Amino acid sequence: MSEIRFRDVHKRYNSSVPDTIRKVDLDIDRGEFVVFVGPSGCGKSTLLRMVAGLEDITSGELSIKGQRMNETPPSRRGVAMVFQSYALYPHMSVYDNMAFGLKQAKTDTATVEQRVRKASKILQLDPLLKRLPKELSGGQRQRVAIGRAIVREPDVFLFDEPLSNLDASLRVQTRLEIAKLHKDIGTASMIYVTHDQVEAMTLADKIVLLNAGEAVQRDGSVAQCGAPLELYHRPVNKFVAGFIGSPKMNFVEARLSHASGAEAVAKVAEVNVHAAVDASRIAANSAVTLGVRPEHVQIVPNVQGGGANVVAGLVAFLEQLGEASYIYVRLAGGELVTVRENGQTRCSVGNHVHLYFPPHCMHLFDAEGVAAKRTADAEILGQPMVAGMSISRAGAGA
Repeated sequence: MSEIRFRDVHKRYNSSVPDTIRKVDLDIDRGEFVVFVGPSGCGKSTLLRMVAGLEDITSGELSIKGQRMNETPPSRRGVAMVFQSYALYPHMSVYDNMAFGLKQAKTDTATVEQRVRKASKILQLDPLLKRLPKELSGGQRQRVAIGRAIVREPDVFLFDEPLSNLDASLRVQTRLEIAKLHKDIGTASMIYVTHDQVEAMTLADKIVLLNAGEAVQRDGSVAQCGAPLELYHRPVNKFVAGFIGSPKMNFVEARLSHASGAEAVAKVAEVNVHAAVDASRIAANSAVTLGVRPEHVQIVPNVQGGGANVVAGLVAFLEQLGEASYIYVRLAGGELVTVRENGQTRCSVGNHVHLYFPPHCMHLFDAEGVAAKRTADAEILGQPMVAGMSISRAGAGA
């Protein structure tokens, strides 16, 4: 049985405005780490607060461990929440902050001591138990806030953007600690809200990407739900493809020449671009959008007479980060294509370059933004082949 179940859950704040949360059907299993992610205003925190009991459900049903929770008060739901702000009592020590909730619940002293010591060991807070919050770093304060949730031994942990107040290095460190916490605890389900897709990709067993705007009313709040690499390699629509991945996926307007159940060919500035997708449901000569991720685009030498999947462009901008370079290439149609290369690049602004789009790395979306099913073998998705070999094969069929 699923630990947490949403069934046709809606949230509406006012009858005169559209639903904030719409048509959510979702199962979260025992011990699963689920991340709610999406753009600002999509309802991530609202959905989390509905689990906590801090927001009412307009319609539908929420259950935890098989029990309906719509009318159950927060204190009886078996959940613990870690907020964006630490919300620590400034006059209390770390130990007393962590023990406060248990003492309020009249828990016996021995149990309080045992749970606080256990949580402090998991979070490496033992040397800090006598300190006040003002004597702690931001990362340490957030660990205390997490420890305060652990001591309650809840069935469900809820995290509402817990790392957003930390600097970059502390975010990485605390993210690793949360991942370790999930592994150490194991049996408790965790729901984590973030706008940071790196957190989503690295922490989640399952990502729930939420829609925003008109798509919520049309398709419901959940754009796609699945394992991180499932959303990365097989997005169901253009919104998911553009949101997951950093830098974001490149999109190039094209026109479909023909398609079979295994491959589609589309025209980009008179160049045939092959894509390993099933676009047979889309009519020939329809406007489509091709997608390819920056790390899969390859800069190649000019091929005599051109070649399939090779598109010309002009280097417009460069970003050199040391371990990687981002090259922004303007195509004839005006699209700006991002290319990621490892290390330093030999390109300069103003260079004419040729870009190769590997067929098995391509995505294709119809005029409504719905993705065509990718047909490449799962083990080679997103693994660019040697450019010369790939061009030769593609060019032979052009």
